[in-house]
Amino acid sequence: MILRRIKICNFKNIGNADLCFSPKVNGLLGNNGMGKSNLLDAIYYLSFCKSFSGMTDSMLMKREEDFMMVQGSYLRRGLDEEVSIGLSKGRRKTLRRQGKEYQRLSAHIGAFPLVMSSPEDIELIKGASDSRRRLMDMVISQSDHVYLDELIRYGKALEQRNKLLRDGVVDHNLYLAVEIPMERAASYIHKARAAWITRLTDIFRTFYEAIAGSGEQVSLAFDSSLNAPGASMSALLDGARRHDEIIRHTSVGPHRDDIEMLIDGMPMRRAASQGQCKTYSIALRLAQYEFLRSTLDGLKPILLLDDIFDKLDATRVEKIMSVVTSPGFGQIFVTDTNRTHLDEIMAHTAGEYALWNVTGGAFTPLTH
Repeated sequence: MILRRIKICNFKNIGNADLCFSPKVNGLLGNNGMGKSNLLDAIYYLSFCKSFSGMTDSMLMKREEDFMMVQGSYLRRGLDEEVSIGLSKGRRKTLRRQGKEYQRLSAHIGAFPLVMSSPEDIELIKGASDSRRRLMDMVISQSDHVYLDELIRYGKALEQRNKLLRDGVVDHNLYLAVEIPMERAASYIHKARAAWITRLTDIFRTFYEAIAGSGEQVSLAFDSSLNAPGASMSALLDGARRHDEIIRHTSVGPHRDDIEMLIDGMPMRRAASQGQCKTYSIALRLAQYEFLRSTLDGLKPILLLDDIFDKLDATRVEKIMSVVTSPGFGQIFVTDTNRTHLDEIMAHTAGEYALWNVTGGAFTPLTH
């Protein structure tokens, strides 16, 4: 899949932009705060209908403007496709594909797959468990719409149960009415996450070794209250009922799942250096890319690499560039403040590439 062209109006600091892209590597050069990451966020927005930064839709609109629009023209499985997202103050967001508006935004997830690596990925290692659950949900949802539906169903039932707990309700039948759908959804979510971690681990190790060499042993493990043999959501909820009534929220279930990240048998968050953490998170994203490519019948996701060279030595930078410019990867967008890095990655690219200088939300093509 290739993003051929993007048109942007009033997205963050980008007032107006109309850019045509290389099918292979696209480099964005500029100082921090100039708009490089904002362009990547606009591309991300077209795939996920939300910002990777976590900003609300209204915050994405350029200051003192009352509307914004992002439109992408793609080559997808040999066909030209167009996706557009528009937002006006006081009105809901509209998403259209080939001019037809989606009734449910969730139906769009996975249609235009994308993987992004950014400095914020350190939260996958150092941050709270919700960042790692978001990783699982983002990747699995792009390849399994049933999973996304069950995730939404579980979330709604969890919210209802927590309201019962907050209100001090003691009627067993009311709890049963929300716990039955919770159990069905939790069973599917747990199986999908466990299978994904198992499959991802080997891919991840391969990428980590390709970047860091074989001197460091890394692993992933799925941490869930449903992992125990014979465990069920209904039994977990029954066992935690008295405790949950005291603390007034649900303390067990998939919303508490986590991924254990290890290096040489030690937790990454305590034992790893900055360079190891950066390598670990990039290898995770590359493994995510390969997982999606292999499960989407060869449809190659777009790969966004935002400021990935910081805190890495020259050897690891060289190896990452060799990996992402190999035939297994498709279209790539790379940002950096140092043209040397971008020129080097272009030198690894046998085909066409494009390079822009970014200043104040404006994009100026640079000669090769």
